[in-house]
Order: sequence, then C-alpha cells, then structure tokens
Amino acid sequence: MHATIARRVAVVGGTRIPFCRSNTAYVGLGNYELSLQAVGGVVERFGLTGVQLGEVALGAVIKHSSDWNLGREVALSSGLSPMTPGITMQRACGTSLDTTLHIANQIALGQIDSGIAGGSDTTSDVPIVYGARLRRRVLDTNRGKSLGQRIAAWRGFGLGELKPSLPGVSEPRTGKSMGEHCEQMAREWQIARADQDALALASHHKAAAAWRAGFFDDLVIPLRGIDRDNNLRADTTLEKLAALKPAFDRHSGHGTLTAGNSTPLTDGAAAVLLATDDWAAARGLRAQAWITHARVAAVDFGGGEGLLMAPTVAVAEMLASAQLKLHDFDFYEIHEAFAAQVLCTLRAWESADYCRDRLGLAAPMGSIDPAKLNVNGSSLAAGHPFAATGARIVATLAKLLEQKGTGRGLISICTAGGMGVVAILER
Repeated sequence: MHATIARRVAVVGGTRIPFCRSNTAYVGLGNYELSLQAVGGVVERFGLTGVQLGEVALGAVIKHSSDWNLGREVALSSGLSPMTPGITMQRACGTSLDTTLHIANQIALGQIDSGIAGGSDTTSDVPIVYGARLRRRVLDTNRGKSLGQRIAAWRGFGLGELKPSLPGVSEPRTGKSMGEHCEQMAREWQIARADQDALALASHHKAAAAWRAGFFDDLVIPLRGIDRDNNLRADTTLEKLAALKPAFDRHSGHGTLTAGNSTPLTDGAAAVLLATDDWAAARGLRAQAWITHARVAAVDFGGGEGLLMAPTVAVAEMLASAQLKLHDFDFYEIHEAFAAQVLCTLRAWESADYCRDRLGLAAPMGSIDPAKLNVNGSSLAAGHPFAATGARIVATLAKLLEQKGTGRGLISICTAGGMGVVAILER
C-alpha cells in the first residue's frame, strides 16, 4: 500500500454472455470457456488487446478442480498482456461483486490502476465425484508399494461404489436447501404467494422492455447463436405463475415458492472493467460510475435468523458509514434469488421492531419506491449463474447511472452461508 488517500474507482463498463437455463445452450462449455467469452468481450469492447492490467479477478461456485487458477488462465487467453496477473475467488452468489470489490480496493489503495472482475457458473458441467469408499480404494492403490498391496485395496469392492455423487445445494449446517430456508423466511415475514408472483411478473416484464429498448445491446455478446437470456418469459402472466405448484414445500399445503418466483439453475458469465480516472482517460475511455462504498455481513442462520437476511444488516451498516438513508438512491438493484427474499428484505427495513432489535436503529429504515427497484428486471428474469450475478448487476447499474447523467445506486446480494454483499455506485 502506498496511497495515503483512497483513489476514486471508476466502473468503465462490462459485458456478459446471455444467461441460459442449465442443460440448454451451453452444454459442453465449462467455467473457463464461459469466463473467457465475458472477459474477452471486455478486452474487445475497450480495445485492451496486448494491454497489461493490474489484475483479473474471477470466480465460480460450482467448479472442477482444474479451475483452481481460473482467473490467471482466462487472463492468459483473453488477449491481454501475458504479464497480467489473475486470481480466483469465491463467495457463493456474491462472488463477482466480491471480485469487483477486490479489484476496486486495490485501485483505491494505489496497488494497481486497472483490472477486470467477473465470474461464471455452469450447472451443465458439474464436477462428478465418487463416494468416500471408492476414493479411499484409489488412494490406497496409489500408496501401495507392492502389487499385493494394490490388489488388497480392492477387496470387497461392490458395484454400488460406482454410484456418482453430484454437488449438493443444501446448507451443510442445516441440511436444508436455500429454497427451504426461504420458505421459512416467507412464513416468518408473512409474504403472500400473490406478492411473490407479482414481483416475478414485474421482473420479466421490465427485462423484456429493456431488451426491446436496446438497453442490453452493448452489454450482452452472443454465444452459440443465443443473443438474449433464454430464461426470460415476456409473455408470462399472473395466471400462469399462479398455476405453478410449490417447489420446496410440496406437502404442507402452505408452500409459496415456485419455479416461477424462484431463480432457475443457470449457466453464464459476466465481467466488468474498473480503473482510475487517469488510466481510463489516457485510453480514451470514460467512467460510467464510481464505486464509493461496500460492505459484507453475516447472520446466525443456525441460531434462527433467516438464511438470506444478511443484506439487511450489510446495507444498514454501509448506509451508516456513508451517512446516507435508504431513500437516498435513484436505483435499487436487489438480487432476486427468490421473490420472497426480496420482499422479506424490504419488509425488514420497514419494520420498527427489526430495525430496533436486530439493526440497532432508532427508527425503521423505510420503504423503497417500487419504480426504482430493479428497473430493467433482475435475476428472476435473467437467470442466476451464481458467480456471474454480481458483475451483471454492476455493469447494469453503471450503465443506468451513465444514462441518467447523475445519481446513486444501491446493490444488494444475498449469498449461501447466511452472508450478504452490498455496494454503492455513484455518478
């Protein structure tokens, strides 16, 4: 560190590939290939071929062991100078907001002048492993010094040991899926099914309108003949959404989360270019917005708190640090893991009891103007490749602020493990 005063961090812009439902358009492509498309899109869009950046920071949640050096491998293949370092990170659904903040913090501290942040995920190419007994046999075979020791490792072998084990989606500490946890939150906060469906409908309709208006034309680069998110349902209706059965609580008769108001498993990648103002200006580039504040928080979901409620804490702490109020924003980009999660968050900020007892505030944080919430749709419409969502939101919000000319936007992302990552962009 050598900067005595934090430098301003510009979001120059971003690109992503169309987000596609699992096991559809991107079958056969892994995190490396998807990430390379997104980062390569940034390199091409901003004329960075051969340019040495301070760092490329990428991440993926569900990845093969061969993806251990994803950031560096993508950097080497992206067209950037081979002297550009790379790092690979992961914090569940907050991953590419975290990689963005990692690059931003280095720029602010004077360690680097520029960098690309992003993330990818695919559930069409998941790592498949085998059970502990078969793994132990293979390792014992490898350790064997003699033929007899190696043969002995396979005594008692049964064909059942060949049954593969797929990646789990449940929380290790509770054994419950994120959807099951969110059902509990919806019950606690009395979030009606109709309200969840209405939010999902609005997300699809707003995203469809943004596509028609050309908002995403320079943000999304085609891949495999796909030029827009294939989860988008422009023609969905409340009647269609209401006809769907509960997806996580199928037997109590009280389940409210469905495939329509929850994000589907999705493949995709996104990346953003960050820099100092001077670095951007020297290359004829302009800032769309600046990252000014960020925060990470966690909740005790094992002790009874809602798994996806950490953003309520992170935002409250960030606003206190920034000396801002919840209503001091022109745009609110709240990741839609589930419609119920968004609605629980909004209701918590409106609750005098929650704000006093959990957040330590003298008064409720207040309400958000629905007209400012996810104005171009969000994850319920676009889909949610876990590690790509943060970069998608950063690029989207930065462009919104550039178009407006001036303003402030809030980003809020919930993650597995009871965490939340939040940030403020300004122009």
